[in-house]
Amino acid sequence: MQNTLVELEKNAGPTRNRSKFQSAMKDILRDKYLYILALPGALYFLIFKYVPMGGILIAFQDYSPYQGFLASKWVGFENFERFFLGSEFWNLFRNTMMISLLNLVFFFPVPIVVSLLLNEVRNMKFKSTIQSIVYLPHFFSWVIIAGMTFLLFSRTGGIVNNVVVMMGFDKIDFLTNPNYFWIMLTLQSIWKEAGWGTVIFLAAIAGTDPALYEAAKMDGANRLHQMWYVTLPAIKNVVITLLILRLGQVMDVGFEQVYLMTSSAVSSVSDVFETYVFRMGVKNGQFSFTTAVGLFKSVVALILVVSTNWLAKKFGEDGLY
Repeated sequence: MQNTLVELEKNAGPTRNRSKFQSAMKDILRDKYLYILALPGALYFLIFKYVPMGGILIAFQDYSPYQGFLASKWVGFENFERFFLGSEFWNLFRNTMMISLLNLVFFFPVPIVVSLLLNEVRNMKFKSTIQSIVYLPHFFSWVIIAGMTFLLFSRTGGIVNNVVVMMGFDKIDFLTNPNYFWIMLTLQSIWKEAGWGTVIFLAAIAGTDPALYEAAKMDGANRLHQMWYVTLPAIKNVVITLLILRLGQVMDVGFEQVYLMTSSAVSSVSDVFETYVFRMGVKNGQFSFTTAVGLFKSVVALILVVSTNWLAKKFGEDGLY
């Protein structure tokens, strides 16, 4: 009897697996157009994100393009030691973290505030006009943004400095004074991306149950109270999710923006991990060393995402996963 049960279990295994496979294929065929729609995005991440991860190996090698991955000499953590003990590490770390911190404190809340204000506009024509105006800078490249910044704030011929002189004050070195560099980057990011960031928050606000607003009105809540006690709690999960994702990008401050705004006068505050990797890797060909730098950034980002997601769940929020 026991042998018979064992045989039945063995025969049931392939049957169960076949049933699961058939069920999965049935679901795929049923939603085939959705899978086709998702295919380009999946291929993008597969080709440009997952496949290149194999290159992490060269962070532990003295990599030579002529010898390849397998024949290059293994050096262990030598590249990491050179990076962490180098004279430039703390300056790079300080600059990167300060730019990220300023963006997190001043840039991240702006789309939330703009979304809340746009949600209170009742004239739809005026609302759509304002939305178009604040969205528009997102479609400008950083080359255009940098060019506009130089036209506005240059010491020689800049519009802002011309106005300053007309008011009887001395010209201000906005672009060559290191004290202004981080502020300029933050203002650029706000002007360019804050409007586009409102798209997600406005979509979340649109999904709020209108009955909540009606109940708040019946309780005597004014527009400000409705915003604080209804709208903000409704988008809280979206805010937390985007905050977690934002913290995962704390080591990426935007290579193109920083590189275009950098000059020799502000190099002490403008050199970040991304520009350092470009200089040492692309220009000097130190591929193993700069891969180690990139791996360090990725590990820090992973730790921040996992930690903040754990904290969000600890305080009763949904988190990212």
